[in-house]
Amino acid sequence: MVERIQKILARWGIASRRGAEELILAGRVRSNGKIVQLGDKADPEIDRLEVDGKKIEPANRPESLYILINKPLGIVSTCHDPRNRPTVLDLLPESLRHESGLHPVGRLDMNTTGALLLTNDGELTLTLTHPRYHLPKTYEVWLDRCPDESDLQRWREGILLDGKKTLPARVRLLETTEHRALVEVVLVEGRNRQIRRVANALGFNVLKLHRSAIGRIRLNSANPLPSGHYRFLSPGELNYLKKQITVASREKPSTVSHHVSHSI
Repeated sequence: MVERIQKILARWGIASRRGAEELILAGRVRSNGKIVQLGDKADPEIDRLEVDGKKIEPANRPESLYILINKPLGIVSTCHDPRNRPTVLDLLPESLRHESGLHPVGRLDMNTTGALLLTNDGELTLTLTHPRYHLPKTYEVWLDRCPDESDLQRWREGILLDGKKTLPARVRLLETTEHRALVEVVLVEGRNRQIRRVANALGFNVLKLHRSAIGRIRLNSANPLPSGHYRFLSPGELNYLKKQITVASREKPSTVSHHVSHSI
């Protein structure tokens, strides 16, 4: 079947969709000996595809991996960092660290901790990070003072960021102390530093930000995952994520052609 080459590379686990586009833009992908341009198509059953001179075939596709990590502070959510800071791949054992195409699904900034998925399934990554699919993500947000109900309601209804209103969110107060408050926020979008910016716009400073769940996949399940540790997804969790692809495929395609997943 003829399809875009970046989609083929992502589906085979060579890289995420964005990573595949970067490989193509760097001139590292060839089809039948010719350097591929972004948007070129191929039939993997007929055409010879190469990445860095190495022929790729469906039979050579690596085993699909689905990993949940509890990201600590100071770790960057990338595979490689030009400043040599520790990355999420450094949290994995050597046997997994260099698996072909393994990459984070979305990002958490250095100062945000918590749940982050890693996979070499490019199709799943595309679905979970595309702006038209709204997989809820749950955050624990420590604020420098206690919000009142009107603050919480404004957060729930959405506020303007860069001229565009944030989508409605589920927000509830969990606990308060003399000097701070803990709020749970459930988002269905991931705009750049969204929680911190919304909190600032409402007059609060975020003292600590932690993602506790991605959809139904939780760090504090029957066996809580400590900071800096990882585990493979259970069959039930994997089935849950795969259903997101099935549901997404039935929805009307978005007019958005490219999406960069921002840090929270």
